[in-house]
Amino acid sequence: MADFPLMPLPDPAAGSLAVPVPVAADAATAHAAHETPSWLFRYVFSQDHKTIAKQYLLTGMAWALVAGTLSTLFRLQLGWPEGSMAWLRPVLGHWIVEGKLNPEFYLALVTMHGTIMLFFVLTAGLSGTFSNLLIPLQIGARDMASGFMNMLSYWFFFLSSAVMFASLFVETGPAAGGWTVYPPLSALPQAIAGSGLGQTLWLVSMVLFVVSTLLGGVNYITTILNLRTRGMSLTKLPLTIWAFLMTAILGVLTFPVLFAALLLLVFDRSFGTSFFLSDIYIAGQALSNQGGSPVLYQHLFWFLGHPEVYIVIMPGMGIVSEILATNARKPIFGYRAMIGSLAGILLLSFVVWGHHMFVTGMNPFLGSVFMFLTLIIAVPSAVKTFNWLATLWRGNIRFTTAMLFSIGFVSLFVAGGLTGIVLGNATLDIQLHNTYFVVAHFHLVMGSAAFFGMFAGVYHWFPKLFGRMLNEKLGNLHFWLTFVGVYLVFMPMHYIGIAGFPRRYYAWTAFDAFAQFGDLNRFISLAAIAVFLAQFIFLANFFHSIWRGRRATENPWRSNTLEWTTPVELGHGNWPGAVPAVYRWPYDYSKPGAVADFIPQTVPFLQTPESNLPQEQQWQGQASGE
Repeated sequence: MADFPLMPLPDPAAGSLAVPVPVAADAATAHAAHETPSWLFRYVFSQDHKTIAKQYLLTGMAWALVAGTLSTLFRLQLGWPEGSMAWLRPVLGHWIVEGKLNPEFYLALVTMHGTIMLFFVLTAGLSGTFSNLLIPLQIGARDMASGFMNMLSYWFFFLSSAVMFASLFVETGPAAGGWTVYPPLSALPQAIAGSGLGQTLWLVSMVLFVVSTLLGGVNYITTILNLRTRGMSLTKLPLTIWAFLMTAILGVLTFPVLFAALLLLVFDRSFGTSFFLSDIYIAGQALSNQGGSPVLYQHLFWFLGHPEVYIVIMPGMGIVSEILATNARKPIFGYRAMIGSLAGILLLSFVVWGHHMFVTGMNPFLGSVFMFLTLIIAVPSAVKTFNWLATLWRGNIRFTTAMLFSIGFVSLFVAGGLTGIVLGNATLDIQLHNTYFVVAHFHLVMGSAAFFGMFAGVYHWFPKLFGRMLNEKLGNLHFWLTFVGVYLVFMPMHYIGIAGFPRRYYAWTAFDAFAQFGDLNRFISLAAIAVFLAQFIFLANFFHSIWRGRRATENPWRSNTLEWTTPVELGHGNWPGAVPAVYRWPYDYSKPGAVADFIPQTVPFLQTPESNLPQEQQWQGQASGE
């Protein structure tokens, strides 16, 4: 490829570094072939990665409202198990029996809340939004490798969502076997009401979801490896892109295993096979199923289930790394170590699934192997935490809303991760496995932390999504209510969990030993409801700012990465002319001797002789920075 001539820089005394834009001879006609699509193909069946990112975000937000509403309903039940819920009968209909919530419907609420939050919000909503938005923009690509496949990935997700949403209104109720849908409960349609049509729709929906995830993952990997702009070597990629790449690899390698497990479960439900069934009695009647094992399903499910934890959290790690460096005005500490820790998490996540199964009666030696590997995976996580804290240390920190949520992410990740070390010990896990201690752990380290990463990303890249700024005062209020509320919900859960308070119980009033925790459980419910209501501040800010927010400038955060070199009003193809070339890594913040406290990736070393390091002097005359 021939070198592009560079536009001259204005006088550095003007106050900021200019961004050199490569100019190609055919820049003006590079996209003349792109005709303006109709409304239907511009906003609905769009192949533009930015529109698809918005579709994922809005769909994920809708699902978060549904899941939050479900959690509010079952927290009302858990906080006041003896109270009347007759006032909900106009909404829940026959699921309110004699003023009480039907116990089977309680199981369905918990099942659907977990499924929606984990898969539809934190997997599709988080990864789908930011992988689609940032991968082409930060690597210097016009779009994804396959726009059509990208469009299909969203619409398979939407179809999956439609099927799952329809299951909420089935007369016999939605799936009620837990979000893990363990057999035999999920494999026998006659077991309980929630094992019938609702469970079938759950399985159909999840199969469609797996297809969506695989289509998206293959596209992300292909785009990152093949469509980087000139000069964008792997060592110049922002940590966001590394995180999205690792996430996509995890998804492509593990979701097919879940697909296989679901397919075998369908066979057991509908075709009389016994992959997961053996020696089953229902109402005193022996079934003919023999030779299967529900533990086999657990192995298949958790081979996806534990990497899924990192599929959820790794995009947040990348987003937070970028935001922390930008707003601390410092280079990210230990860039290569951060990449290595992501790779370590990627590899180790494949060999730790057994720690979810310590109570299945596995061989103690095998349990000790899984315990050792589980504790080892804490090492790369600790490396990331140390590097985040070192990035913050003595930084010139700007406390934007995105920065607050990023710091909150680190706080929650540390707090939840420490309890993970406790649960990684097989001896302790056997005692704590079915208690609220586990609920508190995974809601802190995965659920809440991932949500904070998602909020940080929305506040930071809202200008690229909609060309306007979110209200920072409302954002600050949203952060503090959510941050304090999350700790008020889940920290007490650790305490009552250690005391043996059981999870998945419809009511605890039958146990005298737990009566002393009644007030604390009501407090948890009140805090959970308050956190849910606080999210409406974000929603009001979000939708108001789309149309009435302050108009964004091209680079409002004074960042280095390529997406901030595009126009505020993004068109198809991202850059109106040729795609800029890259010369340096993305974290040249507060570099000694530099004119400004940030140097974009598109600025050649030739134009910054006053701040070049000794090893960078040799690159001054090179056109690509390679």
